[in-house]
Amino acid sequence: MVDTFVFIVAAVVCLVGALGVVLARNPVHSALMLVMTLFGVAVQFVAQEAHFLAAVQVIVYAGAIVVLFLFVIMLLGVDRAQSLELSFLPVQRWAALLFASGSLAVVVALILAVGEPVTGVEAMGGALGSTDDVRLLARSLFSDYVYAFELTSLLLVIAVIGAVVLVRKPRETDAVVAEDRGDA
Repeated sequence: MVDTFVFIVAAVVCLVGALGVVLARNPVHSALMLVMTLFGVAVQFVAQEAHFLAAVQVIVYAGAIVVLFLFVIMLLGVDRAQSLELSFLPVQRWAALLFASGSLAVVVALILAVGEPVTGVEAMGGALGSTDDVRLLARSLFSDYVYAFELTSLLLVIAVIGAVVLVRKPRETDAVVAEDRGDA
């Protein structure tokens, strides 16, 4: 009974947060709704007794990634709502609608094709132990998958730098120097 209640409350928190991420007009509010969604997912992990994943969810995603998002939002000064009336790609809305409806159709088809996804079969690897699994995960992450781990962090840094470069507005001194060189 309590498990069902926790699941329902955490699921509602996740759904409301996810809708808030998409529907919020202010990017800061959207990032805070993402934090709410990630905390709801962490509660779901705790309910499944996956405490390590819940801690990683809170520390890495809610703690680090969203703080990085907020840092970029504040750095770029896009914390106010912007007018979306002027669109450079008029086909973009229709393409997004077509992609969303196609994705929804694929998900519904997969749900109908699977039938009963819960089998009740025991895990192939046996029961999970808490300390050995964390050691194995750490050993695997920092030996076999260390390059993928580092490339992911590099990708995040490149994405932040790209966002800063793309949104940066030229200063008046840059425009004056460009005019003096004949670039403008």
